Amino acid sequence: MALEPPRRLVRASRETAPSGDEWLAGLPEAAERAVAGRELAVDRVQVPGGRSSLVLLVRRADGSPAVLKLAPARARPESERAALAHWGGLGAAVQLLDGGAEDVAEGALLLERLHPDVSVRSLPEAKALLEAAGTLRRLWVDPPAGEGAHRFETVAERTGRQAEAMAASALKDPDSAPLVDAALAVREELLAGPPDHRLLHGTFRQSKVLGGERLPWLAVGPDPVVGESAFDLARLVRDRVEDLIAVPSGASVTRRRIKRLAESLEVDQERLRGWTLFRTVESGVRARRVGREQDADLLLEFATWL
Repeated sequence: MALEPPRRLVRASRETAPSGDEWLAGLPEAAERAVAGRELAVDRVQVPGGRSSLVLLVRRADGSPAVLKLAPARARPESERAALAHWGGLGAAVQLLDGGAEDVAEGALLLERLHPDVSVRSLPEAKALLEAAGTLRRLWVDPPAGEGAHRFETVAERTGRQAEAMAASALKDPDSAPLVDAALAVREELLAGPPDHRLLHGTFRQSKVLGGERLPWLAVGPDPVVGESAFDLARLVRDRVEDLIAVPSGASVTRRRIKRLAESLEVDQERLRGWTLFRTVESGVRARRVGREQDADLLLEFATWL
C-alpha cells in the first residue's frame, strides 16, 4: 500500500520548510519501515489529516485498532511522547501504546485509536465549547519531576521565540505593527507575574478533541508546554473565528466567551484576555508571513476586539 502524505500535510510543509523538506521526501519509506517493524496492517491514511504529521489508521498483530503517527523533529514528537506517557491515558488524553526512544528518533508514535472523523467541533457551538473546556481542565497536571524527567519548553521560552519573529515581521508590515506592539507589551506584563507550572496541551482547540471508547472525548496532538492555564485556554477562545467574524455581534460574543471560560475553569479573566491577544496576533502575523492572507485578515480583525 502506498503511504503517501495527504495534500494538507504537503501544503503545510511548503510553509514550514520552503527550501525543501527532507523529512517529507522520505516519509513514504519511513512509514513503510514503521509499519513493518511493528507488524501493523494499514487500514488507511487519515485524510485530510494534520498539518505537521502523517496519521495512519492501523491494526496490530492481534487485530486491535490503533493509530500510527509520524512527525518531523520540528514538531517535537519527543515532547508529545513524554506528555502522553505522563498523562498515562488518564484524565482526557489519548493513550500512548508505544513510543520509546528508538521510536521518537524516527518521529513515530503508536496511539490508541479514536474516532478520527468525530470531533467536538461537530457539536453545536455552546455544547462544543463546554465539552472542550472540560477536557482541557483534566489535562492540567503537575509536570514530571525528578532525575531523568523530560524537560518541557516553558511558556516564556516558546513565546520568546514567537515574539522575536513577530517583531521582525512587523518591520515589514507596518499595518500590523500596532497590534504586534500591543501583543508584545501584554506578554511582558503577563510574564512579570508569578509563574504557574502546569503541564499544558499547548495547541488545544475543538478539533483536537475526538470521540473515544474509554471516554466520550479525548484530546490528541499536544505540543506540550509548561506554564499557566490561561495560556492553554487562550487558543480555545478564538475557535470558529470565521463564524464570529461573520456576525455583527462577534465582538460581544467573544467578550462573553472569555468571561464564561475564565469563570468555568477558574482562570483570571484579564490574563486569559491577554494571552488570547498575544496568541491571536502571533498566529495572524505568522499566517501573513507564509502567504495565508485570508487567515491573517480574520485573526488580526479578531485581535482588535480584545
